Amino acid sequence: MENQELKQVSMPRIGEKAPEFKAVTTQGEINFPSDYSGKWAILFSHPADFTPVCTSEFMTFASMQDKFRKANCELVGLSVDGLYSHIAWLRTIKEKIEYKGMKNVEVTFPLIEDITMEVSAKYGMIMPGESNTKAVRAVFFVDPKGIIRAIIYYPLSIGRNFDELYRALIAMQTTDAFDVACPADWQVGDDVIVPTAGSCGVAKERMEDKETIDCKDWFFCTKKLDKDLVLKTLIQD
Repeated sequence: MENQELKQVSMPRIGEKAPEFKAVTTQGEINFPSDYSGKWAILFSHPADFTPVCTSEFMTFASMQDKFRKANCELVGLSVDGLYSHIAWLRTIKEKIEYKGMKNVEVTFPLIEDITMEVSAKYGMIMPGESNTKAVRAVFFVDPKGIIRAIIYYPLSIGRNFDELYRALIAMQTTDAFDVACPADWQVGDDVIVPTAGSCGVAKERMEDKETIDCKDWFFCTKKLDKDLVLKTLIQD
């Protein structure tokens, strides 16, 4: 029992390869993360089908799917329910549920059947202190090389902020593309952080370079990053 509980709460870490698995989904069988090589992927779990918070989340994610795809990111959902439950729930969402102006919402990204909890265990989605039979609201950002870049967890009772999930995705892509860091509450078009100087000479040069870099001190330097340049680099038309 002790080993089983340890297995349930084990989870991969940022910077590690995303654990591999094959799974049946509402869109056919997938091999994760190999099927998404060259793309970003967001793997997220929800507690159960036919529940209100999860319904609001799936409608929101489905409504934003094209926005994520234009940022080279695919969505993959998971719960411990079976395939037929998934299908019936998604049909009900499309035919009956209206929320915040969203209606007739069709979920076309894959929703994984995980009745054995095998995938949930690999990704630490089952938190016994929260529930032994439901996955918490976990979010894993996996980059085009299959590396986990960010992890966010929410309890069963709180729906996720999907604008923040998109912001985090774009921020990570920006740091990769432009070799910078993103400060608190960063949005596209805001100033970015220049990585801390590796030597006194570099720090001095930055402090003197008032045209392109704004240094408050040797460790805190920012610069402008053109919004149009970021969007042109990251977002597909």
